[in-house]
Amino acid sequence: MIAPQDEPAPGNIKVTRWDWINLALQTLISDGIESVRVLPLGQKLGVSRSSFYWYFESRQDLLDQLLAHWRDTNTKAIVERAQRPAESIIMGVMNVFECWADERLFDPRLDFAIREWARRSDDVRRAIDQADNDRLGAIRDMYRRHGYDEEDAFIRARVLYYMQIGYYVLDLKEPVEARVSHLAAYLRSFTGQEPSDTDVAHFMRFIAAR
Repeated sequence: MIAPQDEPAPGNIKVTRWDWINLALQTLISDGIESVRVLPLGQKLGVSRSSFYWYFESRQDLLDQLLAHWRDTNTKAIVERAQRPAESIIMGVMNVFECWADERLFDPRLDFAIREWARRSDDVRRAIDQADNDRLGAIRDMYRRHGYDEEDAFIRARVLYYMQIGYYVLDLKEPVEARVSHLAAYLRSFTGQEPSDTDVAHFMRFIAAR
């Protein structure tokens, strides 16, 4: 999930800070936040607790790093693509669609795990609320730049974003290829405009290149 980028702690040659974070992320996704504990993680990595405290001040420090990673990936991807210059609102929406089509940009399993965590933590609940506001705000502003009035932009952003989050919550197993077969209809629904064959071909090239 994250490429190693730092030196391992002395005496723990095979383990880096990123190894701890990666395993913590995998554990959060598979087993929930209560399973993200220093001793079990260290046992899985085959190192002592001293390795952990070389890289992190406390378990809370590690949890803060997990939230930071989530913000810097899932939320950043949506906001960045919504803010990209686009010739039309159809192209703008397709920029955002890239997040739904490529889990390297937006990891739905991680997003769901963070939302589950928020049920147990007021601080994480506030982080979720802020992320949702940031994502929705960026999509709303994208519509506004393309001439939609304030209320229309706000509602269209909600429809686009909440539909996708609901898609993940329902855990639908529709293959990407099946979903993009309806691309033109989705674009009509989200923009009120008719996409061209060139628009559809543009996105299909992105799918093929993933």
